[in-house]
Amino acid sequence: MGANMGPLKDQTVANRASVHRGVSGGLFDPIFRNASFIAALLVLVLLAGIMISMIVGGWPAFREMGFGFLTSSVWDTQNDKYGAWPAIVGTLSTAVIALVIGLPLSLGIAVYLTQLAPPWLKQPVATTIELLAAVPSIIYGMWGLFVFVPLFATYVQQPVSRIVEGMPVVGTIFYAASPSGLGILSAGFILAFMIIPFIASITRDMLEQIPSVLRESAYGIGATTWEVVRYVLVPQAGISIIGAVMLGLGRALGETMAVTFVVGNANRLSASIMDPGSTIASRIANEFNEAIGLQLNALIALGCILFFVTFVVLVIARLLVARVKRY
Repeated sequence: MGANMGPLKDQTVANRASVHRGVSGGLFDPIFRNASFIAALLVLVLLAGIMISMIVGGWPAFREMGFGFLTSSVWDTQNDKYGAWPAIVGTLSTAVIALVIGLPLSLGIAVYLTQLAPPWLKQPVATTIELLAAVPSIIYGMWGLFVFVPLFATYVQQPVSRIVEGMPVVGTIFYAASPSGLGILSAGFILAFMIIPFIASITRDMLEQIPSVLRESAYGIGATTWEVVRYVLVPQAGISIIGAVMLGLGRALGETMAVTFVVGNANRLSASIMDPGSTIASRIANEFNEAIGLQLNALIALGCILFFVTFVVLVIARLLVARVKRY
């Protein structure tokens, strides 16, 4: 009889546990569902609030200057005449330069760490890359101003300007009338150093997620390391690489302090990427504390433009991801 009571007792305990789970699940499941919904809704409400406040704050500038606010190069605080075009061009230029420099280096780091690095070197390099991502932007800016800018002026701007002076196109793009080291190209380099850790870390993690059987099969049929990377790893991690690139581009577009230190903060347009310029974020950082009236509205309007540019980048990223998934 004792033998028969054992299974019966276990069944009773199981039934009680099931009833307890049913009661607690029936009680907490709606709470959990509603809490999750509120958390998701909070993000949308926060985004809508930011968007509305930026539009309301910047509307007087759009209303006063119209479409000319986007195309004008004038920034005259004495006469309340403002134009966003130099800051827009500077923002896009520095971000594109950062991607052109940083993307190949990031992919090279990720491929080296996953395919070529010896075990004793892989972990120290990976840890260093992750630590670089945690360095505050103002540290990059100070390093750029006190270390990178003087070296860049002496060993890059001055020699390059002497070489390209008078050339038809190259001379226009790479000639610096006053080679001080500050400029659009310097800001692009600093931004490249800042986005490399993000793109490299994410890409490395995604490459390591790819099943090793795919790589071993490719090596087994005689593929070289380049062919394995080109035809196996990159297609498999294509969506993640696009996401990493867009994450880096988003940081480059919105970076403030590091760019403010090295871009030169000149409100002018120049065909040369060696000359000083400004970005939307650097202009807001330089003038926001003292801005009043229409100047303050113009700075908020610049923030609206930066918000729109970031949104467009997100849309492009989504389209690229959808296209990669389709093919």
